[in-house]
Amino acid sequence: MSCKEEFIEIFKAHITREGADKLLDYLENKCDFFTAPASARYHGSYEGGLCEHSLNVYHCLVDYLQRERVQELYGLEYSDESVAIVALLHDVCKVGCYKKGFRNVKNDATGQWERVPTYTFDDPLPYGHGEKSVYIVNGFIRLSRMEAMAIRWHMGFSGPEDSRTVGQAFQKYPLAFALATADMEASYFLEGEEDS
Repeated sequence: MSCKEEFIEIFKAHITREGADKLLDYLENKCDFFTAPASARYHGSYEGGLCEHSLNVYHCLVDYLQRERVQELYGLEYSDESVAIVALLHDVCKVGCYKKGFRNVKNDATGQWERVPTYTFDDPLPYGHGEKSVYIVNGFIRLSRMEAMAIRWHMGFSGPEDSRTVGQAFQKYPLAFALATADMEASYFLEGEEDS
């Protein structure tokens, strides 16, 4: 099963609120979600990387929320729909932002410079990162406050925000912390950097 097929299967199985069909149509037919990279040069910096990253975050989040210690400490239970929404859609802000291009890289084996394909980032709607994802998704389906906060703060302490604000969001909305943890696990452990 391709990443796109798996994404659509999970989406259809769990995201059923009003507007979900229009959101899925947008992702499939009106933007580059399934072909976009997840980043310009780091994790998922290849065609389809955004969809693959979203799936990785979904699986990491499901795993994280099922961990015995997490359940002991927080007794967290979230609907399958909320988990699917925040994980699969946390980076929808990246649609339409990556342009194909080239750069020169020195081949370590030959010592020669080579022209390699790459992506550049050019955001046509510079609305922020997490908040832009919330804005786009809310245009199709109504997010709960908890879902909106999780998506908004999924960058955690690696974003430019005041760390006190991030900490407050995590304390009030543990799903935000769980999503940020899953995002980092997917980005740094499952995907890693392609090159630097």
